[in-house]
Amino acid sequence: MTFSYPIRRPLFAVLLVCLTFMGVPLAQAIEAGMPNPPSTPTKVRLGVFLADIIDMDEMEENFQIEMVLVAKWDDPSLAFDAEAEGTSQKLFQGQFQFNEVYAAWWPQLLIINEVGTGDMNAVRITIAPSGEVTYMEQRNVTLETPMALKRFPFDVQTLDAIIIPFGEYSDQVEFDVDPAILEASEEYAEVDKRVNIAQWEFVDLSLKVDDSATAFLNDSKRISKAVLSITIKRVSTSIIWKVILPLVILVSLMWAVFWMDVTDLSDRLNISFIGILTIVAYQFLIDGEMPRISYFTFTDSVLLFSFLVMCCTIYESLIVCSLYQKNREKLALRIDKMAQWLFPVVYFAGLALNYYYYLYLTKPV
Repeated sequence: MTFSYPIRRPLFAVLLVCLTFMGVPLAQAIEAGMPNPPSTPTKVRLGVFLADIIDMDEMEENFQIEMVLVAKWDDPSLAFDAEAEGTSQKLFQGQFQFNEVYAAWWPQLLIINEVGTGDMNAVRITIAPSGEVTYMEQRNVTLETPMALKRFPFDVQTLDAIIIPFGEYSDQVEFDVDPAILEASEEYAEVDKRVNIAQWEFVDLSLKVDDSATAFLNDSKRISKAVLSITIKRVSTSIIWKVILPLVILVSLMWAVFWMDVTDLSDRLNISFIGILTIVAYQFLIDGEMPRISYFTFTDSVLLFSFLVMCCTIYESLIVCSLYQKNREKLALRIDKMAQWLFPVVYFAGLALNYYYYLYLTKPV
């Protein structure tokens, strides 16, 4: 099918106009690219505002936080005359403006111990007349970090978020700490108790910067790294009241066998075995709430020690019953009398030694 000249001419004109308007963004897209850092190296003043500790999973050894990342750097190429522009700052906010309108350089802040992709809820860039750029973004992230549980439930955890400028080495980008943001975050965490999570108490917040060796693309270069450390302390009263204190009372009640008749072997053994089975149940209860760690915690040690003490009551009952059957009643009664004070002394001394050893003589792995 053919068109006559009068019809072809307007079609050609329309097509030409469309190509003209499309050509400008197309050419920009072809020429566009991530600009280089404005200086060598570019000093990026980094601050992290901790808004909330949302959750902590000891089984998986990870935690979830809400944070605001703030980065500032100088880019002379973006300087402008505030009077001529009629504004004291240029503002780009929201995903569309950040991705489609803002065309200058910015550091891609990567949290290398993040689990999954996380949620970036807001982003904002402001440019001052001097060319100082302030980048802000709010994130909800889940981070993986090793936990030191040897002193459980008297443990103190340091949760780390490790931030690097993705793809930029130290000769291109260097991190520095913005103390104003850190001080504001510390004050907020101390005043606003929402930062705390159940059974934990906020202790300290720090942000440190150093150069870390890396094997990314070139193992001879180094990369600037910022480490946000959140220190929290477990509120141990819950574990003490719900687990340790009932366990101690249970073990103490089992010592009633030393006041029973030495001939009641069956009753004495029944009481001791009930105590042992209860301690085993406690062990499963604690184990279900703990990560699969290769070392003993303070609570594990208390459970094992209580188990051994309970086992010793069985042997004591067997010995005194055997002595009674051999007509050595006085010795059997003497052993029972001795056990009445010896078991409590040994048990509570053992608990005190466990506490001292785990809290003062061992490192919190």
